[in-house]
Amino acid sequence: MKNIGLFCKHHPSIEPKVASDLVQWLRARDCNLYMDQGIAELIGETASCSQEEIPARSDLLIVLGGDGTLLNVSHIAHPHGVPILGVNLGSLGFLTETTLEDLYPTLQSTLDGECEIEHRMLLNASLWRDETKLHDFNVLNDIVINKSALARIVNLTVQVDDQPMTSYRADGLIIATPTGSTAYSLSAGGPIIHPSMHALVLSPICPFTLTNRPIVIPDTSRIKVQLTKRHEDEDVGITLDGKKGYAMKSGDILKAEKAGVSVKLIQAPGKNYYQTLRKKLHWGH
Repeated sequence: MKNIGLFCKHHPSIEPKVASDLVQWLRARDCNLYMDQGIAELIGETASCSQEEIPARSDLLIVLGGDGTLLNVSHIAHPHGVPILGVNLGSLGFLTETTLEDLYPTLQSTLDGECEIEHRMLLNASLWRDETKLHDFNVLNDIVINKSALARIVNLTVQVDDQPMTSYRADGLIIATPTGSTAYSLSAGGPIIHPSMHALVLSPICPFTLTNRPIVIPDTSRIKVQLTKRHEDEDVGITLDGKKGYAMKSGDILKAEKAGVSVKLIQAPGKNYYQTLRKKLHWGH
């Protein structure tokens, strides 16, 4: 791996020395570097290409930041199949599991081809209105349907594999991948799902009917969620991985199923998912 893409969290608290040391270390090993604007500014250089162009030119992407930064990079990286090494400069770090202390040993193992690569499933979703596809997108964590107004109930009907499953009256609905099971879905009472599991989880947010509970379904399932007609003039939206969003109107249908591509994450040597859970959720302390 000689072509390395570098991304960082756009935040003034990041020490420039962290970025400059990494750049020097990589250049000493004759790597070709493609930096996003954030890292380039930290070290006083100019970005050589746009953020969207970096994955196409790279054999490896290094992300300095938290899970939110890695999620942003995954959206532009997954079409190119480039592995991502996430370095945790944030707080929680379920995805960015490598610490600054472990960075260089992990990076050396990666360049030597000794690190394992995890394939994290993506969820493909599309928004339909009157049998016309309006939007199509892939997410790594989750899709959330809810209303912008607080404490307002949204009414949704759900089909799985063209079979009616249930109707929800709730603050919203989360459709999460195994990777996203430790994000918003967990806060809504959903289960933690190991990232290697072939599953999806549907978690209602504060359901009006207490018997509406989170449900785990196979990742081969085709999900259809329709906003019922009683929301003619109300502000209902779809949020993707906590960032990008689209408006959902009465009668619209959200279709979701496993995507045909995945996100590749570098797994740090000596670490595993259960170790991450114990540390981040303070289990056994």
